[in-house]
Amino acid sequence: MTDTADPSRPSRWRGLLGRSPRSLLPVLFAGKAPIDLSLLGRTLWRAALVGAGAGLVGAAFFAAVEWVQHLLLEGLAGYVPLRAHGEALAAHASSAGTFRPWLLWLVPGIGGLACGLFTRLAPETRGGGSDAMIESFHHRGGAIRRRVIWIKSLASVCTLGTGGAGGREGPIMLVGGALGSWVGRVLHVSQRERRILLVAGVAAGMAAVFRTPLGAAILAVEVLYKDGFESDALVPSVLASVIAYSIVISIFGDSTLFETAAHYPFDPAQLPLYALMAVVLSAAALGFLKTYRTVQRAAAMLPGPSWLKPALGGLALGILITPVIVWVSMRLGTPGQGLGTLGGGYGEAQLAITGADWMPSGWDAVGLLCVLGVAKLIASSLTLGSGGSAGDFAPSMAIGAVLGGAFGLAAQLVLGDPTIDPGAFALVGMGVFYGGIAHVPLASLVLVCEMAGTYDLLVPLMLALGISFIALRKHSLYDGQVATMGESPAHRDALLLESFKATRAADLVARDRPYTSFLPNTPAATMLAEVSESTWQDVFPVVAEDGTLRGLVSADALRVFAGERGEVTWAVAADVMQPPVMIGPEDDLRRATEKLLRNHLRELPVVDADGRILGFLDETEITRVHLEAAARAEEALRDGTASSEVRAPRVKAGEKVS
Repeated sequence: MTDTADPSRPSRWRGLLGRSPRSLLPVLFAGKAPIDLSLLGRTLWRAALVGAGAGLVGAAFFAAVEWVQHLLLEGLAGYVPLRAHGEALAAHASSAGTFRPWLLWLVPGIGGLACGLFTRLAPETRGGGSDAMIESFHHRGGAIRRRVIWIKSLASVCTLGTGGAGGREGPIMLVGGALGSWVGRVLHVSQRERRILLVAGVAAGMAAVFRTPLGAAILAVEVLYKDGFESDALVPSVLASVIAYSIVISIFGDSTLFETAAHYPFDPAQLPLYALMAVVLSAAALGFLKTYRTVQRAAAMLPGPSWLKPALGGLALGILITPVIVWVSMRLGTPGQGLGTLGGGYGEAQLAITGADWMPSGWDAVGLLCVLGVAKLIASSLTLGSGGSAGDFAPSMAIGAVLGGAFGLAAQLVLGDPTIDPGAFALVGMGVFYGGIAHVPLASLVLVCEMAGTYDLLVPLMLALGISFIALRKHSLYDGQVATMGESPAHRDALLLESFKATRAADLVARDRPYTSFLPNTPAATMLAEVSESTWQDVFPVVAEDGTLRGLVSADALRVFAGERGEVTWAVAADVMQPPVMIGPEDDLRRATEKLLRNHLRELPVVDADGRILGFLDETEITRVHLEAAARAEEALRDGTASSEVRAPRVKAGEKVS
């Protein structure tokens, strides 16, 4: 027999189609959803939103820097930049104007002045940006002011577009982090989620300008600490990074930043060379850090306002570099030809990886790469140390690449071994230099593999990064980094709360302590007499004949009768008691503390399932376990224990806390 649908009754399928996908899960799977969509519905879609925003901002930032550089540095001053394979916009291939060395030395100073004027509106935008982002994560709850997004972008465009010797990555880390923080504020997320969105914004910004989505995500979670990484933010960072990367390559095309060889054969016999190079580059990285800090201190001692110092740094950069560019132009026959000393330096890194037709051979090439490395080290220190809005990531990678390439070429010449590829040493050196000094070995390993488009260099990278990480453990490029999660307020408080929630009332209840209770009909005079003899109670339970809790009488309520004994003969416990406030033995200390504070009490009765009193939980016991939980949480974090493994100790009431 065929059923005929009643048109007046709603269709079962029509009702299902009108429901949200999440509400269909209990219907389709008999009340048991196969996956938990709460994370997807909250943190991940928010991270996706941050990734889309950072991708668009990163694309606009990249285009703005290219446009200003093409207009002022190339068109007006006639500078010919040395570019990496995928660095330039197609429209701006290389069309420099007439070389004007008398103007070139002024342009970086003009850009520094504009940068300083912008940063007056937000002093936290001075410098690279990575340190400000890290400080915000650890000490400001992930909060970055909204104005940082546009002020940092404009200041960085002025610095980088006029030849400041820094990179785009540092500024975009702060801009992306500010974007994530702003999205968190708009959506009214918790402080913990805002921190995660900040990290996701950092990853997305890096992926947008460096085009290494996985490496950017790992860098964002690893750069926060000297030892360890922010594991909770990894998945949101990966998602945001992928979305930002996809947006950028949709606009500018799918191209890696560097052109590399198709294959880098692995030869175990060359591992000692990579190890030696790691030691040499660690010393060079320490030299870069010392030079950078020296310029910072010198700039701080100079008279005048802080906003003027980037202009002085830019002017010093122009005065130092312009004669070098004139000399190179004469040698190569190309007026205004630069070799990467201005800007991020990816062009000279490309030179170290693949070489060039005009590049000298033999030991002359080794000398050229070493000179480029030293020049870049000094130029970057002038820009960054004076407060210019440029990143330290690109210069570090460039210096590591040219010095690594020089080492590889020298090894090839000394050993007479044509199988030694200087390009491979340049790529490994790139990761070693930045990974060691920034304490991001894992991110650097992945970044280099993504740039090379192969994992051929995985083993030498692992060896060299391990050496540089150990050699530079006492030195860091970022002052804001903390050693471990235990030293970060972002986790110390969270771990303490987790430990606090893990302790049950049953573990602390004072079961054997004598206490005073009243029946509902106990006269006020009797209550006052008994309360005066109590040595510890502040809350007095009112119980029925069967021992079940009916209410509470506080000492504050009884004090009202203390001076009026003759006038309260009519009052009994039932007249002055308040509704019962109690907890069960399985309730945690967080719930107990909330009830104490909400009801202005100093202790709570702990009752069984039938409502009979088992004992009392006193605020003194809660304070005691709080202190011990804090001490154990900090110790566990110092030892690297994961947050899920930190638990408050099971102590009994009255026990002494060690």
